[in-house]
Amino acid sequence: MRVLYIDCFSGISGDMMVGALIDAGVSVNKIEQELKKLPVKGYQLKCSRVVKQGISGTKFDVILDDQDQEHGHHHEHDHPHTHETGAAHSHHAHSHYADIIKMIEESSLDEKVKERSKQVFAPIAVSESKIHNIPLESVHFHEVGAIDSIVDIVAAAIALEELAVEKVISSPVPLGTGHIHCAHGVYPVPAPATLEMMVDVPIAQSSLKYELTTPTGAGIIASQAEAFGPLPSMTISAIGYGAGTRDLPGRPNVLRVVVGEM
Repeated sequence: MRVLYIDCFSGISGDMMVGALIDAGVSVNKIEQELKKLPVKGYQLKCSRVVKQGISGTKFDVILDDQDQEHGHHHEHDHPHTHETGAAHSHHAHSHYADIIKMIEESSLDEKVKERSKQVFAPIAVSESKIHNIPLESVHFHEVGAIDSIVDIVAAAIALEELAVEKVISSPVPLGTGHIHCAHGVYPVPAPATLEMMVDVPIAQSSLKYELTTPTGAGIIASQAEAFGPLPSMTISAIGYGAGTRDLPGRPNVLRVVVGEM
């Protein structure tokens, strides 16, 4: 059985996951070609090698066309943003949860990629719905978040299928501590939606005052991981490191994935 082990000792975000899978051997060109099957415009993909506390990894960035290319987009500050239906805000065409699912279903993506993508979006939307006490269909991803979330999540689904992953196992998930500034104001870490997705998932204590696991990262773990624990017995075929945006004190801000056969 083809297994992917997610070693999220420094947490997990969508871009770290995609970076790690590319580092493990998935072609970024393949991901780029597949993403063109979605009617999402206004971004470019950027892959680079970076070193975090001595560990070399792949940094995956979604660069929005109207952003300063030098700075890119810091995914770790990005959160799904919800509004009541009819709120006086402009939304990206695909920012509504129902619209995102419809767009994925109507695309020419592989059926397994569609399924994985929808699996990841589901717990994020359900947790936001519960936290804000709004109907599931009223959950919106704010304009920047919509593009970012779609690209990160669908890219991760494409990469998992490219690696022919049959089972995902994860280490316990560190969430971080402290506070973050998001669309709703100052929020505790972990963000309420992230914590909601960690129900029935083993979490790891962390004293770092950073958001280590983002809502997108939590959605990947909650929807894809079937089991949790240490690295299982397997014959390893590939290892990948995906770099996060920040530099964490005293530890490499990377996500490690191990691909193998059980």
